[in-house]
Amino acid sequence: MIKPLNDRVLIKMVEAEETTKSGIILTSASQEKPQIAEVVEVGPGGKDENGIKVEMQVKKGDKVITSKYSGTEVKYEGVDYIIVRHADILAVVE
Repeated sequence: MIKPLNDRVLIKMVEAEETTKSGIILTSASQEKPQIAEVVEVGPGGKDENGIKVEMQVKKGDKVITSKYSGTEVKYEGVDYIIVRHADILAVVE
């Protein structure tokens, strides 16, 4: 298992829906990259560049929205993950 360090969060992108609400099936080329991800693991927190303690505001299982091009992509045991900084998480989807 991958365990993020400091203020890092391990996320997995949520699959894009293949049909619209009206029932139209979308090809993979017409689908936008999903921006909603599921939190898989959360680091313990740490300090930012100013020495201020960063308290983690997300937990395992949360659905989150991240900055579009943030993070480092990692493939582990055949699954694609992204490791992002806590500050790159924009919102929690409730």
